[in-house]
Amino acid sequence: MIVLWRVSERCNLGCSFCAYDRRRPGQRHEIDAATVERLGRLFGEYRQATGQRVLWSWLGGEPLLWPPLWQLSRMLHDEAGLAISATTNGSTLQQAAVRRRLLQHFAELTVSIDGPADFHDAMRGWPGGWQRLRESILALVAERDDGGAPLKLRVNTVLMRQNVASFAELCETLAGWGVDEISFNPLGGRDRPEFFPAHRLRPQDVAELGELLPGLRQRLLRHGTRLAGSAHYLQRIEANAHDRAVAVGDCAPGEDFLFIDERGRIAPCSFSVDDYGRHVDELRTIDDLQALSSHWRAARRQHAAPACADCRANHVFAKFEV
Repeated sequence: MIVLWRVSERCNLGCSFCAYDRRRPGQRHEIDAATVERLGRLFGEYRQATGQRVLWSWLGGEPLLWPPLWQLSRMLHDEAGLAISATTNGSTLQQAAVRRRLLQHFAELTVSIDGPADFHDAMRGWPGGWQRLRESILALVAERDDGGAPLKLRVNTVLMRQNVASFAELCETLAGWGVDEISFNPLGGRDRPEFFPAHRLRPQDVAELGELLPGLRQRLLRHGTRLAGSAHYLQRIEANAHDRAVAVGDCAPGEDFLFIDERGRIAPCSFSVDDYGRHVDELRTIDDLQALSSHWRAARRQHAAPACADCRANHVFAKFEV
C-alpha cells in the first residue's frame, strides 16, 4: 500500500510549471501534525493486521520544509513500522543533519531534477541549484554506502519539448552520481495552463523518447541504475501528446494507492479529490480503511468523476515499472 500525503503547499523555489511556485500569490495550506500522527498510527495497526507493507510518502510543495516532518517520520518508522519516502526539490540536502535523518528513517527519496544545469536552474528559479544538487547527492550516496543504509535514491524528471533531447545525457550523468533509479513524467497542464502550450510534449517528442528508451535503459543498467517507465506508461504519454482521452473503467481505487491532500481529504488519486474525497477524520478503524475501496467503487457507479474519462494518474499506467 502506498499512502501519498501532500502535507504542505509551501515551497521555496520558483518553478514556472508548478502551482506551488513561491512567486504565486494566495494562501498556502498545511495539514496539522496531530491529524497525520493519528492516521499514521492507524496505518501501523493496518500493517500489523494485514502483513501488508505500507509506504508512507511525503509530498508538497516542498515537504522537507514542513516542520513536523522529521519527528513524524521517526515515529512512523520506529513505532508504526511504516516505510517512509518523500519527493523533494533537494534544496535542503546540503545540510548534513537532513541527510542523516533521511538515512536513519527513510526507505526512499525522490529528487526532482529536470535537465542540465542551465535548464534546471532556470526552470526551478534556483541559480546554482544544479551544482548544489550534485554535491548533495554525491554526499548522500557516499554516506549511505559507508553506513550501509537501505535508502533507495530516485531522480524524477518533468519532460517538456525543451529537455527531451538532453534526457539521455542527464540520465547518464545521474547514473554517474550513484542514483538507483530514474523516473519521468510529462509536463501536465492542470497546474499552470498558461505555461503548458509552449512547453508540452508534442507527438514527435514522444516518438523520440520511445526510440531512446530501450538503448538508454540498457546503458544505465551497466551502471546499476534502473530507468522506470513501462510501455503502457509511454502509451499514456503518447495519448497526452495527441490530446486523446484515455478512460479507465476500473483503477482498483484504494486497493494499493491512496492520496491525501493538505486539507486532510483522502481519495483514490489527486485528480479525484473533489469528487470522491473523504476527510481522514472519518477513518477510525482498520475496517474503515479496508472499506475505502468498496466505498469508492459504489461512488463511481453513482457518479463517475470527470477525471476518470481521461485518467492522468501515473500509478494507474505503471510509471515505475519497466
